[in-house]
Parts: sequence; C-alpha cells; structure tokens
Amino acid sequence: MKIPKRSIRTAKQLFKSCVRDGQLDESLVRRVVTALLQSKPRDYLAVLMHFKRLVKLEIQRRTAVVETAIPMDPAQAEQLRDTLERNFGAGLRFVFAHRPELIGGMRVQVGSRVYDGTIRAQLDELKAAFGAEWRA
Repeated sequence: MKIPKRSIRTAKQLFKSCVRDGQLDESLVRRVVTALLQSKPRDYLAVLMHFKRLVKLEIQRRTAVVETAIPMDPAQAEQLRDTLERNFGAGLRFVFAHRPELIGGMRVQVGSRVYDGTIRAQLDELKAAFGAEWRA
C-alpha cells in the first residue's frame, strides 16, 4: 500500500508529539492511536501504518541487545549498562541473552549498530578469508 505524502507528514507530526525529553512516551502513543481510531480522519489507516513504523524504529533504536556465550554476572552487566548509556544516552532498554553457539566474547546491538567481538564472528571471518583465497 502506497502511503500518501500528507499521511506521512501527519504521522511524523504525531510521532514528534509523543516524544518528551528525548524519550518516546507510551501513554501519549496510546492516546494518539485511540484518537485516530475514534475520529477516523481521511487516510487514517495510512497514517497509523506510518506512525507504527516510526514507533517501531524508535523502540529498536533505544534497545540494546547483549548476547554472550556465558551468562554475565550482575556486576559486569551493570558496568556494560553504564558504558552503553554514556555512549547512547539514558533510557536504553536492555535485553541480555545467553547464546552458547557464540563460543566466547560478546555481541552488542543498539538499533542498527552492531559490535561483534565473539569468537564465532572471528571464525566466520577467517573462514570467509580462506574460502576466498582457496577459490582464487
């Protein structure tokens, strides 16, 4: 479904109205969606679709996914939280995951930025480098 420019502009304005002190306010998001569904202005579905996309992107941008081969102890997790909040700003949401297939190290994703210091990633790089060399 192609979204009209007017609907995109409206969705952006509504999204900006939901941001308070640099943070997305969930209660304002709910109010905006409720108001749109009740009033049903012209192209309201297109506005809602684009608004949903903007909210989803903002949530991803403010979420830090930390994957480690072994579970982190609380002191390490707190230190990492402090470091990431210094770099990306306060208000990050953290998701810690234990993934043994990483073998060792840590992978951190904040929005579209990925910092991969895992042994699995290093092995994959070596494999790709040797694979290209052997094929040549």
